Formats: sequence, structure tokens, C-alpha cells
Amino acid sequence: MRASKGLLAVMALTSLAGISQAADEVVVYSSRIDELIKPVFDAYTAKTGVTVKFITDKEAPLMARIKAEGANTPADLLLTVDAGNLWQAEQMGILKPMKSEIIEQNIPAQYRASSGAWTGLSLRARTIVYSPERVSEGELSTYEALADQNWEGRLCLRTSKKVYNQSLTATLIETHGAEKTEQILKGWVNNLATDVFADDNSVIQAVDAGQCDVGIVNTYYFGRLHKQNPGLKAKLFWPNQDDRGVHVNLSGIGLTQHAPHPEAAQKLVEWMTSDEAQGLFAGVNQEFPANPKVAPSEEVAAWGSFKADTIAVEVAGKRQAEAIRMMDRVGWN
Repeated sequence: MRASKGLLAVMALTSLAGISQAADEVVVYSSRIDELIKPVFDAYTAKTGVTVKFITDKEAPLMARIKAEGANTPADLLLTVDAGNLWQAEQMGILKPMKSEIIEQNIPAQYRASSGAWTGLSLRARTIVYSPERVSEGELSTYEALADQNWEGRLCLRTSKKVYNQSLTATLIETHGAEKTEQILKGWVNNLATDVFADDNSVIQAVDAGQCDVGIVNTYYFGRLHKQNPGLKAKLFWPNQDDRGVHVNLSGIGLTQHAPHPEAAQKLVEWMTSDEAQGLFAGVNQEFPANPKVAPSEEVAAWGSFKADTIAVEVAGKRQAEAIRMMDRVGWN
């Protein structure tokens, strides 16, 4: 009789443990717009029963908050954009490595931190946008060529204060070295048609309106703007197809150093890198899946295929400070 009671007790505990695990909660600090991540988290909850709570803010306040909260943070994961931001979070000591064969199998090494501290979830190309009314495709070739004199007074750029341009500059430094990259940036600044813009949407709209002929933007801004305005005349061009390829960056996620639910958090990340979730996550964001086995949405695929730069994206973080100093020197505001 005692043995039976013991067995029942073990069975009860096992059952409770299962219920507790199913009811686990994962807390995500996210710099993504709510509407771009909620469908993904809702899908995971429907599949597993695990509740995903998320707090949205800009990346800098979120990272500072995790740092300040220390061991008392409720955050299990940091979800943000650009490898430069993820690298900075890692340097702040607020992330810790995830050891996962699933993530390694799903996401190529160039889109993950070499330390395992974060992984990419979706990709965005920072490419050239142009006016087909004033520019022929034959005039376009590379990012570097936009520094040539024939583009004087025809180029629009976003401010250098945004990490996207800092990361592009950082990868140029890695590719060309500091001296040549600085010459390229000086050429871009000399060719500006107007003052720099606060965001990529404004760059695309300026190209469309004839304020400038070409610009450099992230693809998902183009996708969202085109969805709002199907009559948008501006088009995308994939540069550097005869050499290294298009500059690609990412949105990604990392496990916090003091995550209250590290196992449950890692399972969420593993699922977000899976075939099942990648199409949903990238499609909602109008980005490219980081998992190469997953095709982009029809809307994204319609922009055409391209060769991407194979440089490890964490270079964007490692050379970020150098890039910022260089942008300041050439007067890119």
C-alpha cells in the first residue's frame, strides 16, 4: 500500500511538472513594432501553451534597462534589429551564449554571433533605390560607384546616426580598409542632393518625388511603403553583383544573462529559427528568412533574387565605433 501511495505521489508530481512546464512564461524585451511580432508569439502560444509576454521600446533603453535590472530582470530574451545592436548588447554583458544544435543547423554561421550570444531571425538587404524615370539600370553598379562625380547632386541618404548606415560603413571598412572607405563616404557626402533624412521612408519618397535620383535603404521599408502606395515609381537595384554582393543585415535575438526561464526561452528561439516559424516571422516583417531552407514571401520574392555579401554580420558591431568616427570626419550628419 505504501509503495502504491509513493507511486501515485511521483505520478502526481510528474503531472504537475508537465503542467508547470506547459504554463511557462517567456518575457521578451523587443525593439520591433508590436504588430510585427505579436502574430509570431501568438502562434507559439497556440502551439505550445507557453505565454510570451513582450515589452516594446527602442533598443538603447531596453539594453540599459536589462543592464540596470541585473539579476532581477524579468527579461528572458532581447529581440532587436541590426547586428551592431546585438554586438553592443553582448559587449555590455547582458547576453549569454545559447548552446543549441537546432539553431546552428537552422541559421548559417555568418548570421550568428561566433560566441553563441545571439542569432539572426530575419534578413534585410540595405540596397540601392532609384527612379526609373531618371536613371537606367545600366548606370547603376555598386555602392562605391555612388561616390563618382556623375552622381553629384543626385544622391539621398539617411542620417549617419542610425545604426543601419553605421553597419554598412563598418562592412565597407572591413572590405576595403579605412583609407578607401573614407574616400567613398566623402564622395557620397559630396553627391548629396539635399540634407540627410531622418528615416528610410523619406529617402524613398524623395527619390519618387524627384528630389534625388538614387538612395540607399533597407528593403523592408520599400516593401511597406509600396504596400501603402502601389503606384510607387521608385525601384530597387541589387549592387555589387559582380563582386562581393549586397550588404545584408538582420533582426536577431539573444538570451539575457540572468534569464528567469532560460530553457523555455531557448525553446522559443529554436522554434523561431525553424522552417515552420521562419516564413511567418519574415513574412510579417517583409524581410528575408535567415533560415536558407525557407523561401521568402511572394511579395518579398517579387523584388528579385540577388547575391548577398557573405561577410559575418558581427563585423558591423566590431567596427561600429570606427565607422561612427569616420562618418563624423567626412561630415555625414
